[in-house]
Amino acid sequence: MPVIKTHASAPIPEDARIALKTAYGQAISAVPGKSEGWLMCVFEENEPIYFRGDDSQPSALIEVSVFARAEVPAGAWQTLTEQITPVVAETLGIDPARIYISYGSTPNFGWNGGNF
Repeated sequence: MPVIKTHASAPIPEDARIALKTAYGQAISAVPGKSEGWLMCVFEENEPIYFRGDDSQPSALIEVSVFARAEVPAGAWQTLTEQITPVVAETLGIDPARIYISYGSTPNFGWNGGNF
């Protein structure tokens, strides 16, 4: 049950959403047992984001959440950062130095009226 949520201060046109969701779908396999088959992508555009107290340049926060009963290896998160950062930077025109990616996992995840 991976979820990748993109918060961007810039617009995210449809072609950019498609490019990002495709890249996320490929990248998520870096997390053991995860695939695009259960990936949910959420896009929030034109959000006010202040980075270092400044909102004059576009910024983004990418939130990655996964259902996992065991700890996700740090190397998986590193691989995701290496794959996600350049795609977000190129697709949305955001300097990589203005992109944060947060990661989290939970042993509790609800779907279809129940929990795993």
